Amino acid sequence: MLGKTASGLYWMFRQLERSENTARLIDAGFRMALTRQASGQGEWASIVRTAGCDDSYRDAHDAYEADRVIDFLLRDPDNPSSVYSVFRQARNNARMVRTALTREVWESTNESWLLLNDKLAKPVRQADLPNLLDFIRQRSAMVRGAWHGTALRNDIYSFARLGTRIERADNTARILDVKYYVLLPSSASIGSSLDNVQWESILRSASAARAFNWLNGGETTPAKIAEFLMFNRQMPRSLIFCYSDNVRALDDLAAVYGEKQPSADLARATLSKLNDQDIDRVFEIGLHEFLTEFLRANNALASQIEADYRFVA
Repeated sequence: MLGKTASGLYWMFRQLERSENTARLIDAGFRMALTRQASGQGEWASIVRTAGCDDSYRDAHDAYEADRVIDFLLRDPDNPSSVYSVFRQARNNARMVRTALTREVWESTNESWLLLNDKLAKPVRQADLPNLLDFIRQRSAMVRGAWHGTALRNDIYSFARLGTRIERADNTARILDVKYYVLLPSSASIGSSLDNVQWESILRSASAARAFNWLNGGETTPAKIAEFLMFNRQMPRSLIFCYSDNVRALDDLAAVYGEKQPSADLARATLSKLNDQDIDRVFEIGLHEFLTEFLRANNALASQIEADYRFVA
């Protein structure tokens, strides 16, 4: 496969995943802000930081007001991580690799972009926000469902899997890291009803609240939630699940092309580190330190995949 085609597939699915993750983050911020009697600027600041675009936001705005943050993350064309920007990029990449996609995937992507472009043509009222966020999540799921239902399980499928899992792992790690170091206003809040609401909002932002409750009987603690999102092998947004799938996808590519690339070794090394840890040791090391190292390794894997398979911008 040409590097340009592989790159287009990989980034199309990273961008689709990012659009959905951003919608989930906004939903989490909206829910957390509703629990506050004050303006909720701390919650909205944490959402911007989790999305990884705090510097660009502060270049344009001087306060983390709800309407400004929502507009910036949803529809600002100057923010490359806004839902508008990443879905547009996903559609452009889909058009570039259209011959590698099934008709159902292309039509679902194109239709989703046209509908979303119309919905984001003007600022979104907070009263309309929940329905719009549901729409974004549903549209991303429709494209993904069409892909899983119609795509051959070949190298095309493997590059799409890698884009999805690397973006998903990055998002899960960022959510956990920002929660631990930004959301709580002080150490006095730890274990309080505010703390519990914030941790539960993280489960919702990862679409994991019901699955977590099934496994834990409603016993919500920071350690259990962190363990679930990092080490649960059945949870499709956990770090270990994403990296297990990254290893399989890179092994599949090695089988197709008859050569194992350095990225396969990098993915396996990160998976091995996850397999060797448990939540108690992570908290001994420091959750922030562990997640910072994971994010570095995840970024390194993404760069190595681009080099190994000669991605072309």
